[in-house]
Amino acid sequence: MNRLMDRITVTRCCADCTIWEVSNRWESASTMWPPMAKGIGLGCLHNKPKRLFVRELCRNARRSLQAEHLKADLALVEAKVPPRCSMRVKEIESMAQRFKTVPEYRSRCGSYPLWSLLTIVLLAVLCEAPRGQKDLQKFARGLSRGQRRALGIRKNPEGKYPTPHQSTFCRFFQKADARKVEEAILSIQEQVRGKAPREDLIVFDGKEPKHGGGQAVLSAVTVPSQFYLGSAIVEKDKTNEIPVARQLFPRLDLEGRFVSLDALHTQGQTGRDLVIEHGADFLLTVKDNQATVHRTIEQLIPAPEADFPPSGAHADPGPHPGDQQGPS
Repeated sequence: MNRLMDRITVTRCCADCTIWEVSNRWESASTMWPPMAKGIGLGCLHNKPKRLFVRELCRNARRSLQAEHLKADLALVEAKVPPRCSMRVKEIESMAQRFKTVPEYRSRCGSYPLWSLLTIVLLAVLCEAPRGQKDLQKFARGLSRGQRRALGIRKNPEGKYPTPHQSTFCRFFQKADARKVEEAILSIQEQVRGKAPREDLIVFDGKEPKHGGGQAVLSAVTVPSQFYLGSAIVEKDKTNEIPVARQLFPRLDLEGRFVSLDALHTQGQTGRDLVIEHGADFLLTVKDNQATVHRTIEQLIPAPEADFPPSGAHADPGPHPGDQQGPS
């Protein structure tokens, strides 16, 4: 700020305003309102807006910051900036309204209704912010006053909208009704994206979080449209994905759909459940560890001729698309 004041001189003062003269490549960035001007040391009188002047400290800094891809050193700085929520107040209110159907697990609710916490987690997902308990606390701290009000957070005695602490999110993840939360998420997805295409393939896939505490998540999504259909927790120390997937089938509309699962689920009972109980067709993978099934398939179904061999030279390779042809 001292460098800025060195380049600004007062040229005229009157009862209504003060006129400043700016030199040495300082440019007007925006109009600064009185409270902001006062906060950075530019005196403010008569409740009139002030103008903020800036200057590039590095050569071509503006062009570098406006580029589609930042330079490596600038990208490292941007990566450290925590994600911020850009959702409008009305959009947040619409999302929060959907979560009000999830029953409250607490006998007495303080500053944060359950649907407020659910909406914060959804906003963090949409903004690609980390979703750990500490991360959610930091993300909520970055929300504006209007966004917190739209979330339904209640004012504290000081008249401010507080942010949930890490412990609040910890209890929330332990006690919220997972099935009701899933129903609310599916409702929001349908509101935003419409219904999932019925011609898409349904894929079941299990993932184990880095800090899952021995738990994995088996999810069903559509491909290629990437609609979320449902999920279930797999307690790794008690069971595996096979029975959990069969328990997840009745919760989904599988009638007339193609369902794909990895080699772990290539079981007779799984196939019968999909076809007989739910009217679906399945695509299952068979590996060499199921030697009998693998051998039976090879005897009953001839291997299809591939359009090109997975390895080795093509019979008529031709030029690579990226190769330039010389003159003939």
